Amino acid sequence: MPADVQPESAIPDSAEPTALRRPVPVWLLVVLFLLIWWGLVYFDQRSAWGDMLVYAPYHSLEDVKRFQPPHGEGPDIVRGEKLFNDVCGVCHQKDGMGKPGQFPPLAGSEWAQGNPNRVIRIPVLGLQGSITVKGVEWNQVMASVNTSFTDDDLANVLTYVRQAWGNKAPPITAEQVKTVRTAIGNRSQPLNGAAELESIQ
Repeated sequence: MPADVQPESAIPDSAEPTALRRPVPVWLLVVLFLLIWWGLVYFDQRSAWGDMLVYAPYHSLEDVKRFQPPHGEGPDIVRGEKLFNDVCGVCHQKDGMGKPGQFPPLAGSEWAQGNPNRVIRIPVLGLQGSITVKGVEWNQVMASVNTSFTDDDLANVLTYVRQAWGNKAPPITAEQVKTVRTAIGNRSQPLNGAAELESIQ
């Protein structure tokens, strides 16, 4: 055996193990930095800094105040959600995403969040003909649900739709519903798609 090589038994049992030090890869540091930066931005935009009065989908107390009616007045969103799930959710689904090829989504819909005079008429009269929702063209028939709701309840449902699933539109009041119903009168013919809706101011 060469003189400079010691058998294993000659290595002291008390010797501490050693590990080679290798530098952290630069790409890993970059990824870690980006994740931390993204987390801080996300927290800043969505957390409302821990304010317990702020809830999804709102990001600040100003958002909550802007889209809610004064205390004791205006639509009841909790009741609106229940009515929506019982009557409208069968087709448009409780998550507002609709059914591909059958019922258009309400989540993110420009029509649901648009002109109140238009959105009120859709459930009151029903709708047929071509309409584009979120870039997708639909040509289905929606039956009127006018007799299913009072003015108050239709306002509750529409306000829920306009403020659920990330939608952000002002509430609709029972007075607005009543005004539209009065203007419609005894009409029973459904709306003729986007062409007629766009003509309503």
